[in-house]
Amino acid sequence: QVSLVESGGGLVQAGDSLRLSCAFSGDTFSNYVMAWFRQPSGKEREFVASIAWRGDPIEYADSVKGRFTISRDNAKNTVTLHMNSLKPEDTAVYYCAADEGPGVIYSVVSYDFWGQGTQVTVSS
Repeated sequence: QVSLVESGGGLVQAGDSLRLSCAFSGDTFSNYVMAWFRQPSGKEREFVASIAWRGDPIEYADSVKGRFTISRDNAKNTVTLHMNSLKPEDTAVYYCAADEGPGVIYSVVSYDFWGQGTQVTVSS
């Protein structure tokens, strides 16, 4: 059974940077499209970024394009989200997700496995 464990969340100020990591186990990592979603309090879960099996293509939500960078290390079974120029509206629980594919990368229902989430809070 696939397991995803996120780490790296926390409380930062607007303009700061943060790095989230997701450790994958339980299957062949390189067979999965990996993604980050986020869920602000009281709102629906939304797509942030995705990265395909060999690292291309990569997709971003318009709201994070130019500020966030997703990457993966297939040798270490990890996916990372580098977040720069953070804004208060980036505050949310961030989830790592895995899709054996193929599916619609922006859709929550495409993903087969989810992590427990990590809280990111950006103060103004």
